[in-house]
Amino acid sequence: MPTTDNLTLDAETGKKESSVNTSQQITPFLWLDGKVEEAVNFYTSVFKNSSIVGLNRLPADVPGRDGKVMTATIRLNGVEFMLLDGGPMFKFTEAISFFVKCETQEEVDHLWDSLTVDGGQESRCGWLKDKFGLSWQIIPNALGRLMDDPNRLKARNVMNAMTQMKKIDITGLKAAYDKE
Repeated sequence: MPTTDNLTLDAETGKKESSVNTSQQITPFLWLDGKVEEAVNFYTSVFKNSSIVGLNRLPADVPGRDGKVMTATIRLNGVEFMLLDGGPMFKFTEAISFFVKCETQEEVDHLWDSLTVDGGQESRCGWLKDKFGLSWQIIPNALGRLMDDPNRLKARNVMNAMTQMKKIDITGLKAAYDKE
C-alpha cells in the first residue's frame, strides 16, 4: 500500500509518480463512517486513470482501531479527492453529487453498473447513489449536444425521453431526437 510520501501508486500500472497536484485548488472532501479503505479501493477500481495518492493509518497502539485508515487521498480521472473516517455524525445527501461526463454508452454502462453494485441505488435522469450513499450523475455528452439543438421540438423530445430514463441511453435519446 502507498504511504503519504508524496508519491502516487497508479492502480493500473503499479508505477509510482509525484502526487503533488498544484493545479487543483478545490478538492472534494468525503466524510465516511469507518469505510475509508473500502471506499479507496472501490473508487480506484471503478474509474479509469485512478490512483491512491496516500493513506494515513492510526498507530498500532490505538485500542480497537490499530492500523485503521483515518484519511486518504485518491485521484479519479485526474481529480483529487480526500477521504476521512469521521464517524457516523454526517451522511451524504442528494444536495451534492458528482457529474461524470461520458462519451460512449459503454462508459455510461460501466460506471452505472459499477457504482450501483452492492447496495447502490438507481434514481432517475442519470442519477444514482453508490453503496456509500454518495450521489453521482452519469451523463453522456450526447445529452447536452442533442438538448442544445436550435430545433426546440427536437430538444424537447430529448428532454422528455431523458426524464423517463434511469440510466441514460444514448440510442433512446437519438430516437427521441429523430422523432417528427
